Amino acid sequence: MLNRRNFIRNSAGALGSTVLLSALDNPAYALYEQTIGANDQINIGVIGINGMGWANLKAALKVPGVTLVALCDSDQNVIAKRMTELKELKVDAAKVKTYSDYRSLLDRKDIDAVIIGTPDHWHALMMIHACEAGKDVYVEKPVGNSIVECRTMVAAQQKYNKVVQAGQWQRSQQHFKDAVDFVQSGQLGNIRTVKVWCYQGWMKPGPVVPDAMPPAGVDYDLWLGPAKKRPFNASRYHFNFRWFWDYAGGLMTDWGVHLLDYGLLGMGMPVPKTISALGGRFAYPDLYEETPDTLTTLYEFDKFNMVWDSAMGIDNGSYNRGHGIAYIGNNGTLILDRGGWEVIEERQSGNKVSKPLVKASDNGLDNHMVNFFKCIRSRKKDELNCSIQAGAHVATVAQMGNIAFRSGEKITWDDHTKLFTNKQVNDKYLMSEYHNGYQLPKF
Repeated sequence: MLNRRNFIRNSAGALGSTVLLSALDNPAYALYEQTIGANDQINIGVIGINGMGWANLKAALKVPGVTLVALCDSDQNVIAKRMTELKELKVDAAKVKTYSDYRSLLDRKDIDAVIIGTPDHWHALMMIHACEAGKDVYVEKPVGNSIVECRTMVAAQQKYNKVVQAGQWQRSQQHFKDAVDFVQSGQLGNIRTVKVWCYQGWMKPGPVVPDAMPPAGVDYDLWLGPAKKRPFNASRYHFNFRWFWDYAGGLMTDWGVHLLDYGLLGMGMPVPKTISALGGRFAYPDLYEETPDTLTTLYEFDKFNMVWDSAMGIDNGSYNRGHGIAYIGNNGTLILDRGGWEVIEERQSGNKVSKPLVKASDNGLDNHMVNFFKCIRSRKKDELNCSIQAGAHVATVAQMGNIAFRSGEKITWDDHTKLFTNKQVNDKYLMSEYHNGYQLPKF
């Protein structure tokens, strides 16, 4: 779970100061507030509040008519910290009940919606159980920690007919949508290659430290949940969970679902035919991690290729940007990131392509929350900016990249059977193994 300092560095720092708008400055809130009636209050609970869960809560509380009634975290130290910070959010802490076990929170009949901000390995079960309990759900990305989890989450949403928004907030940011419109206008010509990259110089795993007893106040068994039982280790905990296969998928699923999502959106959300990947622990071989800190993945589609390129410990990525998407066409290349987008014309085009330079001007996370609660009130699930179906699609593509790396093979996907052609790959990687008595429901 990403702490607030790093969340700001990840998003606001890249977007620029213009996105740090208050509720009063954001026209999305002002317009939305005019449509809220006196009986439209939505009570929410938040599960996992150490990082993005807390950032999501702060965005949610800006939306008119949203009331916090419950917080849940397996670390009582985090709960104590957040309870003291509620005053800054103008929330009466006396009216907020705290829990260590999310199932107790879901038992409350007065909670309408939940926000899930836990480590990735908990997303599927919590989302499914929340829908089963009659709650609408905002679930952090990546929505699932395996392809089967993604598939099961979609089935659960369909069965319980709840509003489920995936936390890919870039889908609610205007300049991203405008860039896709430009890509699909045809001005770039035939697009044969899409490059997606993520260079994160500040990100690094934890040091190698001995196993130890969990800190006082930490329910480690609840934190592990369906993950394999292992001794507590501080360098696998909190933020560093993302570097271990038991809980997450490294940069590929951490940033990849944001960036690959727009690579896919611009090209019509296709499914890859083959996937191959090379990488390793090259940046920090002496630190504690399992996922690669350097990875190059090639996705083959019917009419184009998409390249994923990621590296920890380096900031200077393609086009001198730390992250981005480049749609490379015969007439020009559109480069898109959280700061904005621009078009570089191909020299042979002869000034036939317009070359806008567009900077980010709104707050994607805030807009994403407005969209979520608006759909809760309207029950128009087709108006979600990132439905669980959309979140599951890109999470599946990201998982494919990790599976290619872990298997060491060029893998082929059969979209009719929804399986890889290699049975051994399916048996080993399609589903995360569940432990400690937990089971993923079947629909």
